[in-house]
Amino acid sequence: MFTAWKTGTSAHRHYVIRTMAFTAPYVAICVAMMTTDAFDDLMGKPAAWGLAAAVSAPVIGQIWATLALMRESDEFVRGVTAKRFIVASGLTLAAAAFWGFGESFAGAPHLQTWLIVPVFWAMFGVVSPFIKTSR
Repeated sequence: MFTAWKTGTSAHRHYVIRTMAFTAPYVAICVAMMTTDAFDDLMGKPAAWGLAAAVSAPVIGQIWATLALMRESDEFVRGVTAKRFIVASGLTLAAAAFWGFGESFAGAPHLQTWLIVPVFWAMFGVVSPFIKTSR
């Protein structure tokens, strides 16, 4: 990511800024929820939907940042990024289906569905070095 800042295009620099802007509040809210009892009074109340929206907004923002990178880039970067996004999505869906059936049939422990977000971006990171062409 930081290489994109030095040697990349303006689209890549914008992507880095947007990613940092959306990732920081997402991580801060998630860490606060997991390590403190600051939000315990909200749980189960209508106000908790506001918390859910607040932590979901950066996720939506990161997807927008990736789509903006594709929009602002040349056709090669657009094609490669789209292919990476699609493959990562497919692998994430496959992993979620596998785990869901594992919960249903094999007694696997339940996982929170918000974990799909880090799984997707992990998959995106895993496939990116292998997908270097849009073909």
